[in-house]
Amino acid sequence: MKKLLIAAIVFLSCFANAQKLDNSLLWKISGNGLSKPSYLMGTIHVTCDNTLDKKVLDALGATSQLYLELDMDEPGMQMKMMSGMMMKDGKTLTSLATPEDYKIVDEFFKKNMGMGIKMMDKFMPSVVGMMVLPKMVDCPIKSVEEALMNVSKEQKEEVYGLETIEDQMAVFDAIPYEEQMKELVKTAKDGLDASKATFKKMMDLYKSQNLTALMDFMQDKENQFYGENSDVLLDNRNSNWIPKIEEIAKKNPTFFGVGAAHLGGEKGVIMLLRQKGYTIEAVK
Repeated sequence: MKKLLIAAIVFLSCFANAQKLDNSLLWKISGNGLSKPSYLMGTIHVTCDNTLDKKVLDALGATSQLYLELDMDEPGMQMKMMSGMMMKDGKTLTSLATPEDYKIVDEFFKKNMGMGIKMMDKFMPSVVGMMVLPKMVDCPIKSVEEALMNVSKEQKEEVYGLETIEDQMAVFDAIPYEEQMKELVKTAKDGLDASKATFKKMMDLYKSQNLTALMDFMQDKENQFYGENSDVLLDNRNSNWIPKIEEIAKKNPTFFGVGAAHLGGEKGVIMLLRQKGYTIEAVK
């Protein structure tokens, strides 16, 4: 009975920590047999300003290698990504949408991207939707990953990936193409201004470093597609990363940079590492 009570207290303590995290994008990983600490940072893949602050630079200086979601230096990366973008089983955008909806999406792309979607007919709808990302921000696109890689190269350190291109593209293949198409049609019907407003809200939350608010935003009804597929987009990947992070951190002090949405929540990387016995502290 005593052991059960202790276990319950530990679980409730962990649950509470998962519900409300300190406002920080950078976290220190220590304890549980690690000889030196590693660091975990929540990144954003599209931004106007990817300047790294001093605490991030210090953490990069204290580690000996960089792990991102993908090895961005992998040879043939673009060719593998292009291959993974295609739908299987002969599916096309044309076959997934009514003529009316297809026309709405086509006109949306012509208006905002200067081209229709005929050439992209075999691409997964989610991939087609991502092509609008450059229009979401009124600036040249930058990424935090790019800035992290630049520092690592200056330090003559290797850059690795927790996943392969094939792993990431399989994530989208796991979501029914029909659902992806509905989301693409919704984006086109709502218009670019609605997408820009949603994206700005996400960027503002990222800048606030409030991981709890960011997770709530991802589960909000306005992001229904994301919330309904969070198991595929986030949870399963987080779970797959934990044994890799453990093995890597035990060998070398490492800087891990993954999308900020992967950090918070009960099934986020922070909580999963705490459950494994590691001390995860916000770097203030």
